[in-house]
Amino acid sequence: MSESAVKASGTSAVSVPDPGRWKALIFIALAQLMVVLDATIVNIALPSAQQDLGISDGNRQWVVTAYALAFGGLLLFGGRIADLWGRKRAFVIGLVGFAVASALGGAATNEAMMFGSRALQGVFGALLAPAALSLLAVMFTDAKERAKAFGIYGAIAGGGGAVGLILGGFLTEYLNWRWTFFVNIPFAIVAAIGAWYVIREPKGARNRAPLDIPGVILSTLGLVALVYGFTRAESEGWGDSLTVGMFVASGLLLLAFVAVESKVKAPLLPLRVITERNRGGIYLSLGLAVIGMFGLFLFLTYYLQIVRGYTPVRTGFAFLPMIVGMIVGSTQIGTRLMTRVPPRLLMGPGFLVAAVGMLLLTQLKIDSSYAALLLPGMLLLGLGMGTAFMPAMSLATQGVAPRDSGVASAMVNTSQQVGGAIGTALLNTIAASATTSYIADNIAGAGTSRTAQELVQLRGMVEGYTSAIWFAVGILVAAALIAATMVNAGRPGSTPVASSGDGAESAGDELPVPVVAH
Repeated sequence: MSESAVKASGTSAVSVPDPGRWKALIFIALAQLMVVLDATIVNIALPSAQQDLGISDGNRQWVVTAYALAFGGLLLFGGRIADLWGRKRAFVIGLVGFAVASALGGAATNEAMMFGSRALQGVFGALLAPAALSLLAVMFTDAKERAKAFGIYGAIAGGGGAVGLILGGFLTEYLNWRWTFFVNIPFAIVAAIGAWYVIREPKGARNRAPLDIPGVILSTLGLVALVYGFTRAESEGWGDSLTVGMFVASGLLLLAFVAVESKVKAPLLPLRVITERNRGGIYLSLGLAVIGMFGLFLFLTYYLQIVRGYTPVRTGFAFLPMIVGMIVGSTQIGTRLMTRVPPRLLMGPGFLVAAVGMLLLTQLKIDSSYAALLLPGMLLLGLGMGTAFMPAMSLATQGVAPRDSGVASAMVNTSQQVGGAIGTALLNTIAASATTSYIADNIAGAGTSRTAQELVQLRGMVEGYTSAIWFAVGILVAAALIAATMVNAGRPGSTPVASSGDGAESAGDELPVPVVAH
């Protein structure tokens, strides 16, 4: 695409928008949907796959953990590779690799093959996810167009998981669990072919500095230790010696990573990316919001299937109000207001609306009405999250020099991945503790009747879920406060964000970018 356009004002050079950018968005969105779907679709298939492959109860967590460790640990490296190789190339390689890994998972004949395929999915997912987000960042530079593009991306990122429940339920009930892996292959092939022919990455956007090997090793090991620590805490408890050891090792490794990044000439993660006030506030508030959201997603799935006896397909459809809310919040509210008001006035209230939705869900009982309680709660949660996520994802990559857009995008994914690991472990622990306490206090009064004892156990489960959801409400309020106080960028202007390599911005985009010489 042409690089000759220069702003008349002379403030900075910008590239002419790619005429195929809206077609490119279709394939980027398709790839994002595939990655988000995979996170929930496999959970639906896990019981069937476990039985078919003879995976023990002690080892079944590795179907999820193998992916989480590879994905979470390699995200920063994947973002840097996208900056180095070019985002289009990284995107296509990530798609092809994800498809191959999915084919291996669907064809798995034993647990080792299954765990290996899941780890391989995580490796290529860590290359694909930052490349997708950074492609949007460098292709959509006009403020209004950027708002629309990130509105679509945000809706998929938020609502795709619930779609995964529906699709996973259908595939598991009417075909078999292997199709929850095979379904990724057509997604990946269509997205890869489309991306190869349609995406035109702006010239001069690569970061050709030498790879920071010590940074890669320290960040990968530190993030793997952190994610595994939270994963292990969920099953073995917070006092387990290996769990504690993982947290200590993670802290030391990540501190060493920060020290190395502050000294090397070409860092893996330039500290300017995360120390800028707005981006720091976004990474922190997004991570907190995902803690609450992941925990709620898990508890509502358990509540609907175990307490209410819903089938997987019916459970998936029960989440439709959340999907609708996210799509409306992201593509209508967020997109329409993003160019008119500062991002904090969308993020702060958005997280608060989501907190109100969660607050409704703290009133869950074993016989709660879906229409009177769950539907409005999930609708508000979706509306709030969609409204907040959309400007957050746009602003996290806005004003970043193109050479840094891969790692800036990777930090968005990392905050969500770590938030998800914390949310699952922390809120599960709170729920389990409350359930145990409730059953211990009430089981004696149930007598010897099996029906009465089962009722106490179900009430105990619901008590655990609502106790954890109360914590999630507090976490979302904290996310709203951080967004309202730390994110101080003005509303995006109608002129393009500069995409020259110097990190400069056009007038009207009030996000300051520190320029650090390499």
